[in-house]
Amino acid sequence: DFSRKDGWSMYHGDTVPGFPGHPHRGFETVTLVRKGLIDHSDSLGAAARFGGGDVQWVTAGKGIVHSEMFPLLNATEPNPLELFQIWLNLPARHKMVEPHFTMLWNEKIPRLVHQDEAGRSTTVTVVAGALPAAPAPLAPPPESWASQPGADVAIWTLRLEPGAQWPMPAAQGEGTRRMLYFFVGDGLRVGPQDVREHAAMEVDARQDWLLTNTGATVVECLVLQGRPIGEPVAQYGPFVMNTQQEIMQAMQDYRRTQFGGWPWPDSDPVHGTEARRFARYPGQAEDEVPAAA
Repeated sequence: DFSRKDGWSMYHGDTVPGFPGHPHRGFETVTLVRKGLIDHSDSLGAAARFGGGDVQWVTAGKGIVHSEMFPLLNATEPNPLELFQIWLNLPARHKMVEPHFTMLWNEKIPRLVHQDEAGRSTTVTVVAGALPAAPAPLAPPPESWASQPGADVAIWTLRLEPGAQWPMPAAQGEGTRRMLYFFVGDGLRVGPQDVREHAAMEVDARQDWLLTNTGATVVECLVLQGRPIGEPVAQYGPFVMNTQQEIMQAMQDYRRTQFGGWPWPDSDPVHGTEARRFARYPGQAEDEVPAAA
């Protein structure tokens, strides 16, 4: 419960926690839900209920309004939610592309299961970015930086059993930067260095690194990498552009057009009381539901 913790409050909805309709321009959101469910609605007319390992990828482009609500489906027990939301910048030439919404269902996201010499397993979930010996990742949105040649974007989650070792391979591209976020577990060794507390650390993407779970419990990590776009960044609230003038233009455009308007009767739609996962894409009447891998 983050209500008022460190000045932040997650409970922005009137009756359901979450983030009612709000705008974005100039970047992408990649939302990885580890636990719980999210109800998505947007100005394109798209809707979804997703969670439990699903990933939602939204290219805001020239402008989108969306809501992210956390449905309280269990009336007598807690409704926990755990997620990562990654903001991925767009290059200047793509900041004003048409917005795009897609779902990467948990059942379809490729995974690599590696067993070390002692038979201990590491599971790598490949949200984006090629990984040697793993199945090919699902395609990112067409205008994403992740879909551009040489961008070398990768988003992986790692799960190491106690004592497990995994040789994390060097990145494929020149100039790639890589971050390793250790967020679950009580001991991780990166090469020769022991990391005893949860931490986000930059690792040299040009070389292989042997990761070792040195604790008695499972270790989980998030790997984020990519070649820097190499352009100026101007960010204000939900807008990420290249100049302050573009930020001002984004604010003026939103006030004038609402980025296409809001097709929902409420600012915080919740999609019923059933725990089913689905996505309804713009202009489509039928729901897409997860299918077995």
